[in-house]
Amino acid sequence: MLSNGTDWGDEVKNAVDFKALDLKFGWRKISNTKFNYLYRYPTLGLGLNSTLKHYPEIGRPLALYGFMDFPFSVRNQNKRVDFGYFTQLGVGFNLKPYDSLANPTNRYIGSKVNAYIFVGLNTTVRISQRTDFQASFGLKHYSNGSAKKPNAGINLFPLNLAMKVKLGQLEPIPSTAPEFGKKELRTFWNFAFYTGIKNYEIGDPSYFRGGLGVNYLLEPGYKYRLGLGLDLFWAQGMESRFPSSDFSFKDQTSVAIVGSWEWQLTEQLYVPIAFGAYLYRNELNQEMSWFYERIGVRYRFDNAMFTGLQIKAHKAKADFFEFTFGYTIPGKK
Repeated sequence: MLSNGTDWGDEVKNAVDFKALDLKFGWRKISNTKFNYLYRYPTLGLGLNSTLKHYPEIGRPLALYGFMDFPFSVRNQNKRVDFGYFTQLGVGFNLKPYDSLANPTNRYIGSKVNAYIFVGLNTTVRISQRTDFQASFGLKHYSNGSAKKPNAGINLFPLNLAMKVKLGQLEPIPSTAPEFGKKELRTFWNFAFYTGIKNYEIGDPSYFRGGLGVNYLLEPGYKYRLGLGLDLFWAQGMESRFPSSDFSFKDQTSVAIVGSWEWQLTEQLYVPIAFGAYLYRNELNQEMSWFYERIGVRYRFDNAMFTGLQIKAHKAKADFFEFTFGYTIPGKK
């Protein structure tokens, strides 16, 4: 467990001997399709993680998540040793949050339910046709996105050792690339509605936080889209938080120009990544820097509607989780 450098952070870190057990069930994508080939025939699945014992400071963290494992190479998958990277995204629960009386030391987490994120690298050693040994490491993170403070977030840098067993009929990895055809440049308009909640001070109520976004995107390749757009954010509760002051609509809003990048994992599933620069902002809404970052996951349905979850942050400090709904209008090829 990583400390944030404070006295209370070191106290919690030194009290926790973090060991956990992980169970995953995955499906190898080996049909000879465009995205399977581009991502070297990845594995997608579900997992459950649990610490081995209960800690008075943080409880017994559990996580239910979806995961994606991506090999670095198609050719090396037929060799004894292979390398790759992975990402896990899900819900962390059963944590013991901050309480001013019962648990005042733990200021890492203010809620029992949190987002769970784990990204890292792995090495796979083949023992037999059906059995692999795998070692992996990376950064694991629990956070509620400032829905309830304190929310410094629990950060771990774990080493995982695993045994993988292949079930069912073993299928060979395709040896030839599928037919791609000529890739034409495509354009898209994305219209999004962001909704979430934010807690500004420990012990205070949480308030609605949301906004609207529009982006114009280019698709020069199969694996990504990029473009520019505008974001409008609105913060509820200014009158309740500052009852002695008067506020206009502009005081409750902020506007930013945003550069967007979409990492396409499949035809429907993608990871939105963005960097925004405020045209104007309000520090009373804890927009503490002139820029922000966004990363998450979205799913686009066949009717061009999409939904997803992202986190908006300032210098890696969470602003709020954005539950997103939107629509994509394709442009000309």
